Amino acid sequence: MRFPATTSVLIVGGGPVGLTMSLLLSEYGVRHLLVEAHPGPSTHPKARGVSARSMEIFRRCGLEEEIRRAGLPASQVFFYRGRSLVDPDFVRTGVASVAGEGVERTPSPGLVCSQDALEAVLLRRARELAPDGVRFATRLVSFTEGDAGVHAVLEERDNGERHTVRADWLIGCDGASSTVRAAAGIAMDGPTGLGHYLSVRFEAPLGEVVADRASASYFLIDPPRGGFLAVDNDRHWIYQYRYDPRCDDVEQLRNDQRKLASLVRAAAGLPELPVTVRDTTTWRMDAQLADTYRRSRVLIAGDAAHVTPPTGGHGMNTGIGDADNLAWKLAAVTAGTAGEALLDSYEAERRPVARQVIDLSLANSRARDGYRIDDELLLTAAYASTAVIPAPDAPARPALDPQCEHPEGAPGTRLPHLRLAGSSSTLDLVGPGFTLLTRPDGLAWRRQAETAAAAGLPLALRELTGDPAGVFDLPAGGALLVRPDGHLAWRAPQPPAADAGLRDVLRTILSA
Repeated sequence: MRFPATTSVLIVGGGPVGLTMSLLLSEYGVRHLLVEAHPGPSTHPKARGVSARSMEIFRRCGLEEEIRRAGLPASQVFFYRGRSLVDPDFVRTGVASVAGEGVERTPSPGLVCSQDALEAVLLRRARELAPDGVRFATRLVSFTEGDAGVHAVLEERDNGERHTVRADWLIGCDGASSTVRAAAGIAMDGPTGLGHYLSVRFEAPLGEVVADRASASYFLIDPPRGGFLAVDNDRHWIYQYRYDPRCDDVEQLRNDQRKLASLVRAAAGLPELPVTVRDTTTWRMDAQLADTYRRSRVLIAGDAAHVTPPTGGHGMNTGIGDADNLAWKLAAVTAGTAGEALLDSYEAERRPVARQVIDLSLANSRARDGYRIDDELLLTAAYASTAVIPAPDAPARPALDPQCEHPEGAPGTRLPHLRLAGSSSTLDLVGPGFTLLTRPDGLAWRRQAETAAAAGLPLALRELTGDPAGVFDLPAGGALLVRPDGHLAWRAPQPPAADAGLRDVLRTILSA
């Protein structure tokens, strides 16, 4: 396949964040090219927790059910603590939740799905939507930028051929050691080396052993021996072994199959367990945040922008949220309906979320019981930026509020989920452009929407019937303006006096 000479967006990195970015840009009709240095997706499970908010994004992409089939059953999403896998005095707990009993907060609950399985689903769909736009075994060599865009030099791994591609925008989704971030001169701040781990992927017949205690994670305590992560709670597993780089020769250990199998048997408490080691990887626990998310035409997302301790399960999910936030803004800018200043709202909205997630995860890592952030916490994200018009005298709120949900439909928050007819949700009313939610018979709002559409602004009008409007405390003449990412941009108690009022509001939000 020939490489394009130009593209609107060049994505560097083909992990979950880069692939989600590709999916969303395709949904918005944005021409792009994704390159990944590795020859294929991850073969190691790595991250596994997919939050409810991430599942809502994948629901919008039509992938929810396929991802759910690839994950662990909900009946196994528990957390085990014991001295070994066969400890008779084990403790097994479920996922904490801040929602009241019987309160349905989302149509798409979170789940445990190993990163290798998730990436396979995302990659297949990304290639379906952009057959020539996803190139693995291709690395970014260098790039320069100017008024005309970014000129990137790419190299094919198989034959060493190099290609120069000009892109309007470059997005670094290339992980904690981001080449894009380093070349753009963006610094990271925060502690590193909080822990060093050897991750061992292995096969062993443990299904019957854990049948009465099946969980997603198995924490081994007294003395701490790391823990097991279930891939399928049958034969496929990950063992996380903490090592000390000052005195442990981890590379020698990685090459010693007997020693690795012995570590697994000792941790499991089963000295005769047949173990087949498949592969290993090492990783370091850091807690870092980029100084900025944008430098001119270069933006960063995911681990390139924030490195989060895994004690919380929201590192990958925070990156997926980055992609959701940035994709629609890039689409609006490339389409000419938004000014470039809209891209500054990406950092303003997402960096505070990452800051809080890092701090919560870091606190969790220091807790003896390994407390895990509530699976649905990121539903409470509230944005404050030029892409949101706040209500008059609206109180300041943190980007994330672990203690409560805000279902009242305040600007900046995610549109609350409420069940509609059948199995649909209010969230299903959103996108791909802006969505105006009104009460029935909103004739004045229809005129407003027509004026906005005539100005070339992407807008769909949807009527809220029955109880949902009452739950949102929306007066008869009121409306909610929802962004493509499902967050509320504006709340109006009645139509503006001028027919161009909504058009002007959209232009303000889009920095147009």
